Formats: sequence, structure tokens, C-alpha cells
Amino acid sequence: MVKKLYELIMAMDLKEIEKFIKEAMPDALIDIQDLAGDGNHYSATITSSDFKGKSKIEQHKMVYNSLKGRMGNELHALAIKTKEK
Repeated sequence: MVKKLYELIMAMDLKEIEKFIKEAMPDALIDIQDLAGDGNHYSATITSSDFKGKSKIEQHKMVYNSLKGRMGNELHALAIKTKEK
């Protein structure tokens, strides 16, 4: 019961993740997979021209920043792969 309640409070919908990333990077092509089927563990591949000339660390920070503090809160785990468009 407590675990299910925690999952309802903490889970972040796949479409919601995509929405936040798209708001920050409108040209982004985004492919998100729910790795465990629990709404808490995702893998995302993001392709954007915004990544041009940026290091992988900078690109990943851009994605984390687009989530506006939800990483580690509503969103438990997100594996990120970034590509330049």
C-alpha cells in the first residue's frame, strides 16, 4: 500500500518528460522508453541542434535543466543519450 502510494506521488509520466524537454529544445527528436514499466526508470535519446558544439556533460545538463528540478523527485532515474542534429 505504501509503495503504491509512493509510486503515485513520485511517478512522472513519459509524455510529461517529453513535454518539458520539448519546451526547452523545440527542435528535439525524443525517444523515451520506460525501462522497468514502473513509471520511474526511463531511458531517453534526445537529438537536437541545441547540442551543437557542447560537450556530452553540457548536453546532459541541458536535459536535466529542462526537467526543472523534477530529476530525483518525481523522476527517479533517467538514462540519457544525446545526439547533435
